[in-house]
This record gives sequence, C-alpha cells and structure tokens, in this order.
Amino acid sequence: MKLKVLQENLAKALINASRFTTSKAQLPILGNIKLEAKKTKLIVSATNLEMSTSVSLGAQVEKDGEIAIPAKIITEVINNLQPGTISLVAEKEQLKISANSFSSVVSGMNTSDLPLIPQKVSEEKSFTLPKEKIVEALSQVIFATSIDETRPILTGVLMIFKGKDLTLVGTDGFRLSQKSLLIGKNTKTQNLVLPKGILGEVVKTSTEKDNLFFEYKKEENQVIILMDDTVFSTRVLEGEFPDYEKIIPKSSSIKINVDKDEFLRAVKLASIFARDSANIVKIEVGKDSLTLSAESQSSGSQKTKIDAKVEGGELEMAFNFRFLEEFIHSIKGEEIQMQFSNSNAPGIFSDPKDSEYIHLIMPVKIQG
Repeated sequence: MKLKVLQENLAKALINASRFTTSKAQLPILGNIKLEAKKTKLIVSATNLEMSTSVSLGAQVEKDGEIAIPAKIITEVINNLQPGTISLVAEKEQLKISANSFSSVVSGMNTSDLPLIPQKVSEEKSFTLPKEKIVEALSQVIFATSIDETRPILTGVLMIFKGKDLTLVGTDGFRLSQKSLLIGKNTKTQNLVLPKGILGEVVKTSTEKDNLFFEYKKEENQVIILMDDTVFSTRVLEGEFPDYEKIIPKSSSIKINVDKDEFLRAVKLASIFARDSANIVKIEVGKDSLTLSAESQSSGSQKTKIDAKVEGGELEMAFNFRFLEEFIHSIKGEEIQMQFSNSNAPGIFSDPKDSEYIHLIMPVKIQG
C-alpha cells in the first residue's frame, strides 16, 4: 500500500473510527483501525462486533493494499501532525508515515482476522430517509433510552415503519419519548430496535446530502446506513420491546402551558438543592401558576413560582429534575405543555407546536 492523503481529512476519519474500536483482550484485532487503499480512495474502517463504520477519503493511491493499525497510536500521531499532505506506505505489517520533517514507523497487524466491515449499501434493497428529519427525531428520542445493559432492548430505539410514516420510541422504564415523521414512501421493513450508540453516530455525522440510505439485511440481522462517504452498520437488538402504548394516558384532567425559558430557569434553581435529595423537584399546580421547590438537609431549600395557563384543578407532583431538563432541551418551541391526571400517573410533556412529539415522565412518589 502506498498513497498520499490530506492530514485534516485523515485525522477526522480516524477520530470517528476510533469510537468503534474496543480493547477486548481476547480479540486484540478489534483495537485496530483498518486502512485500505483502493484506486482513488483510502478507506478507514473499524468495528467492535456490535457496530462498525467505514469512511472513504479521496487519496493519491500509487499502490493498493491494506493494514490494521492500533487505533490509539495512529489517531494520536496523525492528529498531532500539521495540516497538509501525508505519505503512507505499508509493507508487511508496518506502516511508514511521513510528512514534512516528520517520519515514523508504526507496527500493525494483518487484516485477515478482522470481521467483514460493510463499505456500501445495496441500491436495490435500500431506501432513502430524509436526513434532517431523522437527525432531529433521533435527538428527541435517544436521550430517553436506558443505560442499563441488563435490559439490552431498552438501550435501543424502536423504529416502527407503517406506510409512509416512521415512529421512533425510546424508554428507560421511567420516561418515554415518541416522535413520528413522514418518510415519503412506503417501505416493507419490519419494526426494528437499533442500539442508541449507532444512532448517536448518525446524529453526530454532518453530511451535505439531504437523504441517507437505509438497508435492513434480515438474514444477517443487520442494518446498514450510508451518509455521504460514511457507512455505518449495526446489529439489530433482539428481544421484545415493551408495549409502550399501554402506559400513554388516553386523557388528562389538568393541562398547563408555561414559557419554556421560565420553566427551565425554575428547574435549574430547584436542581441546586435537589442534587442532595435524590434529584427530586416538587411541582405544585395552582390556579394560574406553577411552583417548583426542592430541599436538602445539608444545603437548605428554595421555591420558584412562575406564571402558567392552567386548565383543570390543582395538583402536587414530584419529578427527577434531570428528566425535566433533558426534555426541555429536546424541544425547539418557546412553550411547554404538560398534562396530568393524578400524582401517580405519568405526566405528558410536549411542544404545542410539534404534535408529532410526546414525552412521558413517571412521577416520584413523595411521602406525606
């Protein structure tokens, strides 16, 4: 392998690829990034068996070839070089790197032990999804997924394909986000649960194109996503996703509208004291106001009262302030709508200007 490539392009690709490596002692090859020179491209790829990435960069290739290089070493070396052209030459299991006054030889590995990493999608079997809508929808759902690996199905996002609509659902058992969007075409894809890790990478990846390509390979239980020159692949999570529709309240007796910024300020003030008391913030619904309060045995207490448009009776509930904050940051509108039935039922939180998005938060039971 022999080629020349721009440092700034390679550095970015290596940083992204390094997130897909793993340091499992029994499989040292997974701690490596694969560099493959092919015609006019350098393909940078990596996998941790659960998911993979493959990025194609423009390069002046003199000789095709490939090598696997330890992710940490190659990323740090390239990242610390000055912008400009870098020369890469692989011979046997060594990679020679040279740029201006710098030269290095890095020990690598044969790529034969690396699992197959997808580098493209099938034009016949894939379909397009609107990139901007997908990225926005994912950002409103991913944060509600679980970090508890003992229930792996909850660490993913449920994708429900129905006609020309796609509904995304994420839940950790204490809160739930649901976002629906129009994808513009009928697909025959079944419902899938994809790991939040790969979907988070999709959100991070900037692309000039308006669409991304999505392919589901049922036999391999795998999904491949193409965004410009970047290909992501992931296994589909197996298991039964909870019947989430059962917990969405069909009606509510109290409806509240508040200014988003005012509500966020009140939540942040309450959080200062709530951190020492299990993150609990109390919300008192008055006739035309909301009062948020929190207290700590070591720090003290506080109350913040904000104006609100209230329909229905008065009520007192308690929530984890982190859940409230994350929901607030997920909406674009200037107003928040809350709907409650009683102090034990989940609260429905939404953006009045976005009818396709709802968020549920289970209340915390408070003594007395």
